[in-house]
Amino acid sequence: MWSQRDSIDYSLDRRATLIALFQGKASAMEACDADPYLRRAAKYHGEATKRPCPVCKKSKMVELRYAFGDQLGQYSGRIKSLVELEEMQSEFGEFRVYTVEVCGECGWNHLIYSYLLGDGQTRKAPRKVRTLEDDDWAKR
Repeated sequence: MWSQRDSIDYSLDRRATLIALFQGKASAMEACDADPYLRRAAKYHGEATKRPCPVCKKSKMVELRYAFGDQLGQYSGRIKSLVELEEMQSEFGEFRVYTVEVCGECGWNHLIYSYLLGDGQTRKAPRKVRTLEDDDWAKR
């Protein structure tokens, strides 16, 4: 992506967690603690990789990309595909993308890397779009 900058690679932290797990200094319950919502998101919205799970080695890892930023407004914190991120980098000034790997089989999950995207122009957050949930809440 043309606007990618300020990248942070979490592979050393991932490696330290795996070493602690395999040496018995950490339990599998601690390392494979994926939240049910994260596992469900990985199942339905994740992008499959060719990497096997480093813990169970039974299934392939799935990646999720979360976009966060003040300029995203109500869309901050949502899962985005690479295609959507390509489009967003021209529409927003700055937002951070976090990539998480998840194993649907054993629950292993870890932050892989994060980076900034955007064209650098400061913009206001988009106006909040009213939804049916908002209307239902107002009627109460």
